[in-house]
Amino acid sequence: MALALSACSNVPRIVTEYRIDVQQGNVLTQEMVSQLRPGLTRDQVRFILGTPLLSDVFHGDRWDYVFRLQDGKTNQVTARNFSVFFGADGLLTRVTGDVEVGTVAELTAPVARTQVVDLGSVGADAAPLPPPEDERGFFGRMMQTIGL
Repeated sequence: MALALSACSNVPRIVTEYRIDVQQGNVLTQEMVSQLRPGLTRDQVRFILGTPLLSDVFHGDRWDYVFRLQDGKTNQVTARNFSVFFGADGLLTRVTGDVEVGTVAELTAPVARTQVVDLGSVGADAAPLPPPEDERGFFGRMMQTIGL
């Protein structure tokens, strides 16, 4: 009887259940952190990094961005902490945490805000050009037919 009960206690797993990845907190990329500079206002920091996960009443000059990811297959937990500190004037003074701050070359490099498109290289599959302004569309022609 004992041998039969012990055999049922260890059932091999042929089919395993699916476990999802659990992500919590703020996702911060190196590109986002590289945009931080001393002297930024609270609104500018919130625009770059998003709303902080922790904003303590007793430490109003500190915002904490916490990220936690639990892999569903391996149950491995990845945690990252990043803190932003403001001075008495409300401007960014320093940052601490797991994410690296950008180098001087990254911070001073010009950023291309516009993109130049060579119209000669646009193929035939591009969007059609709009009709000239003096040419009426379908509804314009219908209104003209009616007399309006």
